[in-house]
Amino acid sequence: MTRPVLEIKNLNVDYGLGDQAVRAVRDVNLTLHRGEVLGLAGESGSGKSTLAYGVTRLLPPPGAISGGSVIYHPPSGEPIDIMALSPAQLRRFRWAETSIVFQGAMNSLNPVHKVSTQLLDVLAAHEPTMSAAARLARARELLKLVGISADRLESYPHQLSGGMRQRVMIGMALALEPQIVIMDEPTTALDVVMQRQILGQLVELRERLGFSVLFITHDLSLLVEFSDRIAIMYGGRIVEEAPAAALYRDSLHPYSEGLLNSFPALRGPRRELSGIPGSPPDLRGMPTGCSFHPRCPKAFDPCGTEIPVLGVPKEGTAVDRTVACWLHPVR
Repeated sequence: MTRPVLEIKNLNVDYGLGDQAVRAVRDVNLTLHRGEVLGLAGESGSGKSTLAYGVTRLLPPPGAISGGSVIYHPPSGEPIDIMALSPAQLRRFRWAETSIVFQGAMNSLNPVHKVSTQLLDVLAAHEPTMSAAARLARARELLKLVGISADRLESYPHQLSGGMRQRVMIGMALALEPQIVIMDEPTTALDVVMQRQILGQLVELRERLGFSVLFITHDLSLLVEFSDRIAIMYGGRIVEEAPAAALYRDSLHPYSEGLLNSFPALRGPRRELSGIPGSPPDLRGMPTGCSFHPRCPKAFDPCGTEIPVLGVPKEGTAVDRTVACWLHPVR
């Protein structure tokens, strides 16, 4: 296991204040290691994007971090508590150490400005001592890095295809060579072929530049082949975390199993697809006990009354996976 680059410890995110607050993220613990791709999967409303915005302190009002810490480990020097950074320190930290490709990133570009203007603005804001010629050369380099011809710098966003706009956003996220890139469902609006091209290029860039990726999506089939590890989120909590191959081969939590059974296998015998019955819980009125038990086909007595703790399961010898389920008592 490589050294950690980002540690999320007991993070809680609420929307609103007091008794009426909606607890969108509950006691989340995650570690992103240097150079790895950590996938975060779950249905819409499970708290994935809220977690990403909480980690980067980009939560829109009335969102607020109500507990926990996020520790960044730079390549050299002392660890940095992101929650303790001042606004000025946070501006310097963002994009330089941690960047984010937002959900709906194809529409994140300003439609009335050329691609060159938007890339150069990023460099001018964060590298004020860089000359205009150096900024232009860096912008050309970024486009080439993501497989786009440098002459596209003079194009407006509407003159680019959806895949090209997405690549521009990825190039912009890599402009200052950050250690961490958070990608919030960046390929959702693209067709399958374009998804494959962009993900293949992202893997190549990760291997070449060495950054770490937190990749958020509802498509677990995408993460199985793309990620080193996968964390499954449900009802604002992490319910399972494991190496990607181990999760695909032997998922422990019934919710993970349901997600895996909701897409067809490319090989092997034909089987009937089985989705997950019911709907995700309303965060304003969470069920008692395990939040998944109203939809779980394997629920039994303690599931409806006691919240399972995330930990290493007692059975088996693997210590690199955790689960929060009463079917698998933890150590």
